[in-house]
Amino acid sequence: MNRDIFVGDHEDVRITGDSEFEDSKVLLTISNVLGEQTVLITPNEIIPSKAKMFVQAPKERIVTGTQKTGRNLNTAIKYVGYLLSALLITFSLVSTTGLVKARIVLTGSMSPTIDPGDIVLLAKPAQLVPQVGSIVAYTARRFDGAPVGIFTHRIIGGDAASGFIVKGDNNPTPDVQHPRIADISGVQFFTIPLLGKILTPKMLII
Repeated sequence: MNRDIFVGDHEDVRITGDSEFEDSKVLLTISNVLGEQTVLITPNEIIPSKAKMFVQAPKERIVTGTQKTGRNLNTAIKYVGYLLSALLITFSLVSTTGLVKARIVLTGSMSPTIDPGDIVLLAKPAQLVPQVGSIVAYTARRFDGAPVGIFTHRIIGGDAASGFIVKGDNNPTPDVQHPRIADISGVQFFTIPLLGKILTPKMLII
């Protein structure tokens, strides 16, 4: 007796012969990168099924396209997690030295140079001297001298003696305050895009 099991455009699979036992069953699976086909063969029927309902596939079996995509995605997520953990540990270690600070930018005043959610790495003014063109983090103050917050803007003029003229790249006018060296907590030397959107900010920049 000949029975068709799988019928395709290019290849067919058939079974030939009769079973010696009335209760015999055969599970047949054929798989490739496009997917899997499984049938349960009995003396009287050929029943479409799934291999995972009966057996656990060995590791060396061919991985289907869907499974391969899922594994690649899981691997990518795992390595992104490792990278974030490494960055967090690095930030913590570097911050303890006091030589470098990592801060998260909250607003778009420096767009497109620095966007909200970016992390800026800052060196102390003693290590990296601020000058015209530098992006600096400085303490903004009210007219009575009370601190308002920390701004991250670019120096466009002035000097250390009389105070720097600073302005956000995306702002129409310069800042009212002209910060001096004592007001500047850091000079930007590197920016990490977007990472701040998924980290909990402990030190924030405006």
